[in-house]
Formats: sequence, structure tokens, C-alpha cells
Amino acid sequence: MSPKSFNPEELPDLSGKVIVVTGGNAGVGYAVIQHLARRGAKVYMAARSQERAVAAIDRLRSSGLGPGNGDIHWLPLDYSDPRLAKQAAEVLMEKEARLDIVVNCAALLLIPYKKSHDGIQDIVMVNYLSPTVFIRALLPLLERTAQEPNSDVRIVEVLSEGHRNAPKGVRFRNIDDFNAEFKDASFQRLARYGLSKFMGMLHVKELQRRLDEEGVPIIVLSVHPGVVNTEGVQAYTHSVGPVLSPIYTFIANSFFSTPSQGAYGPVFAAAAPVVRAEAQRYRGAYILPPSKLARADKRTEDRELAKELWDTTESILSGIGL
Repeated sequence: MSPKSFNPEELPDLSGKVIVVTGGNAGVGYAVIQHLARRGAKVYMAARSQERAVAAIDRLRSSGLGPGNGDIHWLPLDYSDPRLAKQAAEVLMEKEARLDIVVNCAALLLIPYKKSHDGIQDIVMVNYLSPTVFIRALLPLLERTAQEPNSDVRIVEVLSEGHRNAPKGVRFRNIDDFNAEFKDASFQRLARYGLSKFMGMLHVKELQRRLDEEGVPIIVLSVHPGVVNTEGVQAYTHSVGPVLSPIYTFIANSFFSTPSQGAYGPVFAAAAPVVRAEAQRYRGAYILPPSKLARADKRTEDRELAKELWDTTESILSGIGL
């Protein structure tokens, strides 16, 4: 599964650019930071645990960040609460006068059904709602940067082919739709995961449409990183019991991509020159690894459904003071 048509080492110099990568202390996010910082960017690792973030930054610095490379800083970010997501954005905006790229990698996988204290199921909160708040809060800085000469501002959502597993007929009329359990689904966890990623796909399309209407030259993209052997995958393989665990672990170790390979698509979306050079092709686009423009599920083209999701999201956030 080694990428053939894109090499992060061929990226242009990113010196002077400020980038934030969520979920960057492990897995795909960690590798994304490594690739971008090596090209000279100043990168914020947005993650919840300071201990894990500092350890990850130390590993990155000791594995190839030297003179001429960029630097990495920790940004406290906790997607379990959208208020904390907004707070993280505000902290970043106090530190920086520009923001060129956001890569959202943080996500939950196949977790049990549970609701947050705001009454929203965890996988929707972490995979969709809090990232939406984070991006929304950062938009003023992103838009300001986008108006500067020779700027190239991008928002990259690391989503998944799993968005196709959102059950047919899903709607986003109210909080109950956000909290769908899909009890009739053969694999409920996969259906809920698919829902959260489908929501992200719709949001990318709608955000790009609104930015275009306002004449804001920001490119928003969604990326499927591939089937990657991350810590989350390993945790899942160890959670399925003594019979299935060895089988799942063997499959993940033998056939899944490494996190470094999984980072190729997000890095391409974030910094490859062709994305800006052919902006019309890439606005709101969906990318498969390592750099292939692809068609998402046709339901992601439903503008009424995307607007319904946007409006209900705003209503829910307003109801909790955001």
C-alpha cells in the first residue's frame, strides 16, 4: 500500500506558515505534523494530554527536525466538550497573527453508545460537533490570512470511506437525529461511526459553498487516509475478546497502512501546490490516498440535507451557549 504518485519530500518550503493539526500526538496526525514541520512550518499539535503531546514533540524533534525545519508547539484541545474546542481556538488566536492550514485528524472509532453531558452521543460530539466549533471559531483568523498576498489557506478534514456506512434516510432535523442509535443495524457501532463521518462530509461541502458565496479564497477538503493501523485500531483489536482479537490484530498488522502512509493524503490536501493551482477542482473535494480526487457518497451532494445539518448544528450550539 505504499503511495506512488505523491511524495511529501517534494512539497515546497512552508517556512512562515502556521498550521494546526488536531489529534497529532499519535497515528496519522503525528505523521502529518512530521511531514509538514520538516518543510519549515510552525505547527501546533492540538491534543488533550500535555504529557503525551510533550513526549510526542520530543520524539519528533529527535527524529529529524533540525536547523531549517519548523518547530512544534502544544495546543490544549479537548473535543469531548465543544466549549473547550472554542477555548482552544481562542488561545491559538491570541498567540498567532495568521493561520494558514488546519488539519483535523482527531476522531473516535467504533465505540459503545454513550452521551456527553450535553446530551449528544460521544462519537458525534468528537467526530463532528466539536471540530465544527473549532473551525468556526478559527474562521476569522483563517479568513484574515486568506486576504493577504500570496496566501494559500486550507481546511482539511480527515474523514473516511466509512461515511458510506451512514444508514439510508438519515436526517438532521433535531438532536434526536444526532443521537440515532441505529438499533436495527447489523453493526450499530459502524453505523454510528458512519453517521459521524457523513456529517463531516456534508459540513465540508456546505462550508466550502458558503465561503465561495462570500468570496473567501479558502479551500476546504475531506480526505480518506486509507485503512490505517493506528493506536485506535489496535485498541479496538484488543477489545473484541480472546477469540477475535488475534485475528483482527493479524489483519491490522499485515494489511493496513502505516500512519506515515496514512498521512500522505492529508499532507497532499494541506500543502501540495496543485491544490491551489487547480483550486476549482479541489474546492470541497474528496481525496483518496495518496492524492486521488474521488466521488464521495452521492448523498453528500444533497444541498438541502447539508443545510439541514448546518442549521440544526447552529441551533444545538446556540442552545448550549455557543
